Amino acid sequence: MEAREKEKRGLAISVRSFVIAIAVIFALMVLTYVLTFVIPGGRYERITDAGGNLMIDTASEFAAVQGGIPFWKWLLSPILVLAAEGSGTLIAVIVFLLVIGGVFNSLDRCGLVKYMLARLTARFGRTRYRLMTVVTLFFMAMGSLVGSFEECVPLVPIVVALSVSLGWDALTGIGMSLLAAGCGFAAGVFNPFTVGVAQSLAGLPMFSGAWLRAVSFVCIYALLLIFIRFHARKVERSLDVEKLQTEFVRSSAMDKALTCFAAILGGGIVLVLLSSVVTALQDYTMIIVAVMFLVAGVVSPRIAGMSGRELGRTFWDGLTSILPAVLMILMASSIKYTLEQAHVLDTILHGAVGAADSLPKWAVILFIYGIVLVMNFFIASGSAKAFMLMPLIVPLAQVFGISAQLCVMAYAFGDGFSNVFYPTNPALLISLGLVDVDYGTWFKWSWKFQMMNLLLTSALLLFGLSIGY
Repeated sequence: MEAREKEKRGLAISVRSFVIAIAVIFALMVLTYVLTFVIPGGRYERITDAGGNLMIDTASEFAAVQGGIPFWKWLLSPILVLAAEGSGTLIAVIVFLLVIGGVFNSLDRCGLVKYMLARLTARFGRTRYRLMTVVTLFFMAMGSLVGSFEECVPLVPIVVALSVSLGWDALTGIGMSLLAAGCGFAAGVFNPFTVGVAQSLAGLPMFSGAWLRAVSFVCIYALLLIFIRFHARKVERSLDVEKLQTEFVRSSAMDKALTCFAAILGGGIVLVLLSSVVTALQDYTMIIVAVMFLVAGVVSPRIAGMSGRELGRTFWDGLTSILPAVLMILMASSIKYTLEQAHVLDTILHGAVGAADSLPKWAVILFIYGIVLVMNFFIASGSAKAFMLMPLIVPLAQVFGISAQLCVMAYAFGDGFSNVFYPTNPALLISLGLVDVDYGTWFKWSWKFQMMNLLLTSALLLFGLSIGY
């Protein structure tokens, strides 16, 4: 009965995962509200650059202002955030999520997901660890070369289902997909949303100094792969590949539907890859993936034999069943909104920058790394955070003789890795909910990797400092 209910539910957020996530986020909302009584208000002046982006005016001084936020405004912040400045991205993420829910439910109910998993398991059962290596590299490359992170969310449930069918577990699947994308995003060899924006603000040539970021990519990939393989070895179950191959029956209709789905979605991935060289596409990558995924999710079930009425019904069921995730996203986004409305965010930043004055040179670059890590808890957007932080931390670094290039690298590290750790990141919350893994389980599993990675990336920054990068 439970298995049938889960199959009927599709990608719906499980009650347990939802309750735990809501409890964690609400506790953070309360803590944020308490901070507005403890931390005084303050503000940096903002100016608008040629591209229309708001950034801190370093020519002006930090000024104390009246802080605090009314209780009613804090209570309604998950709703009010939809009307706040820059809410367009938040709304796009929500629409993106609803499309994912509808499409996956249709793909699942027409049998295409089950058929795809059976085919892949029969094909790669004997070489599953080789497949793990390739899949992890693919997601890291997507994050590092084109800055894809949220865009990878639709693929997470597929990789998790593949992981389970290959004899591993859901954590292995998330590690191969979302965690890998986050690591690649942070390594940022050619990431336009962190490295690209940060370098332009620091007055550096776009994507210059890529060699050390490429070295970082290789080191981080090796660490991640070792971590995932070690876990997979502990949880793996044996596979009777010969039996799986014998039981698998090819279907021409399913093969055509699968080919169609892969071709359409592959076209979207190609367009995302092109965004690294066609800058006009960079603001539309999430829309491109959503549209291509929607088209693939409508055409493929029809080819597989699903009627139009059944397709519409299953799409609607999938869309509505994913609605609890929207509440999680709004609550998580309200934390930044509360701090901004209370004029506390700039105070935190001012205090952090001022604390670096008494540090030795080697500690300053690590401190900058730490500043970005802290601010990423409140501001998930890499480009928005760059406009806020770079005008302050680059001059700070240069006072100590630290290059802007190394400062950009510290910024990329601080922005990316914690995206797959902090419960305030919408993409993480969505992915965990879709694959029925609660945040507590994820925290217990991933913190070990985060600590090892923190040591590795800190060593890379100190190495860059020692060679004058």
